[in-house]
Amino acid sequence: MYPLNAPGILVRQPFGEFVVVSLPARVLLDAAYSDRLTATPKPDGTYELTGSQRELAKPRLKEIGRFIDTGSASFPNTIILAANYRAEDGLVEDDDKIRWEFVTANGTGTGHLIIPTPQKLAAIIDGQHRLFGFNFILNMARLDMPLVCAVYFDLPKPYQARLFATINANQRPVSKSQTYELFGYNVEEEEPKKWTPEKFAVFLTRKLNAEEDSPFHDHIVVPAENDFSTSLAEARRAGDWAVSMATVVEGTVRLISSNPKTDAYEMAGELRYEGHSRSVLKPAREASRTPLRELFRECNDEIIHALIKNYFTAVARTLWRDASPQGFIRKTVGVQALFDISRQLLRDAAQHRDLRAASFEGRLSPARRIDFSDPLFEASGTGRTHIRKVLLLALHLEGSQKLSEDPHIAEYRRLIAG
Repeated sequence: MYPLNAPGILVRQPFGEFVVVSLPARVLLDAAYSDRLTATPKPDGTYELTGSQRELAKPRLKEIGRFIDTGSASFPNTIILAANYRAEDGLVEDDDKIRWEFVTANGTGTGHLIIPTPQKLAAIIDGQHRLFGFNFILNMARLDMPLVCAVYFDLPKPYQARLFATINANQRPVSKSQTYELFGYNVEEEEPKKWTPEKFAVFLTRKLNAEEDSPFHDHIVVPAENDFSTSLAEARRAGDWAVSMATVVEGTVRLISSNPKTDAYEMAGELRYEGHSRSVLKPAREASRTPLRELFRECNDEIIHALIKNYFTAVARTLWRDASPQGFIRKTVGVQALFDISRQLLRDAAQHRDLRAASFEGRLSPARRIDFSDPLFEASGTGRTHIRKVLLLALHLEGSQKLSEDPHIAEYRRLIAG
C-alpha cells in the first residue's frame, strides 16, 4: 500500500494552503494521531486505541462505530490533518524520505498526495471521533471506506490550536426540534413499516399539530421557517401556550423505545432508504417503560395515535382547560411530566383496548384541583419532577407509595387537597 499516491486538489485560502484528498480509513488509522488518542495496528489487522483520554471518549466512539457498520454510514465533512508532525514529540519531521508531500501537475491546482510510509506523521486537528470510531466496527470491510480530508503541511502547533478553536467556536448547535424536523422530513415518502421510532414520532407529532380536533392543534412549534407556525415567545406574548416539537417527539419516542439509536441501527439496511421493517426490533424488556412498543413493532400506528391523542384530549379537559396562564402544566415541564405518567395509563388502556378519552378523563379527574401555578413548580428539571410526583400521588399510580418519605410530601398533599 505504501508509498500511497492519492489524487488531490490544492486549495488556497487566507489562513493557508491545504490539499483536499480522499483517503481510506485504514490509511488514516495507520498514519494519523491526536494528542488524546492514537490507533495502534494489531497483528490481526485491526487497531487498538491508546491515549490518555481514551476512556472518556469510548462511549461516543462505540456509537459512531455502530453507525459506520450500518448502510447509512456517511461522513461528508472533512477530517483536518496537520502533516509532517511526529507523534512521539510533536516536532516537524525533516526526513524527506518519510515526509508527506503534494506534487502538482504542471503547476496547476491538481496533483497527488504522496504518503511514503504508515508512520504517524499527521496530527488530527478536527475529526478524531469520526476516525477513531472505526476502531469499534464489526464489518472490517469498512476500513476501506474513503474519507474526505483537508491536509495542511508543516502547520505550526499554535496555528493548529487556533484552527481547531475557530472551527468549534463558529459552529452553532442545532436545536433538537430542528434536528427532528430535518430527520423526519421525508417520512411521507417511506413505507410506514420502515419508520424508525424517531421518524414515527416526528410523523405523529406533525399529525397532532395539524388535526383540528387534536389538543395540540397549532400548539407545537415547528422549527423550520414557514408562514404558519408561531414561536414559543410569540405564543406566550399572545397569552396562548405552545411547546417545542422536540418535547412531543421525545415524549412519544419514550413510549415505544428505550434506546431509539439502537433501534435505528437495527433497522438500517444495506442501502440508505431500504432498511428493515420494525418487526426486526426486540420486544420491550420492561413493558412499563415502553408500553406502546409492541403496537409499534406490529405497525398498529392508528392505535398509538388514538391512545396518545385521546389521552391528551382528556388532559386538555381535566387539567388544561381552566389552567392559570402562569401555571406550568401547559408548559414544557408540564407536558414532559404528563408524558412521564402516561406510561402507566397508556399501558392499561392498551391492555384493555379502551382508547376512549372519557376513560382517561376518569383516571385524571382526581388531579383537577391541583394549582400548577403554585411556587413549588418551576421551569426546570426539578419542576418537572415535582409535577410528575404530585400527579403520581393524586392519581394513585404505581410508585406513589414510595413518596411517603419524600421531603415534599406535605406540599404534594396540600396541592392535591386544593
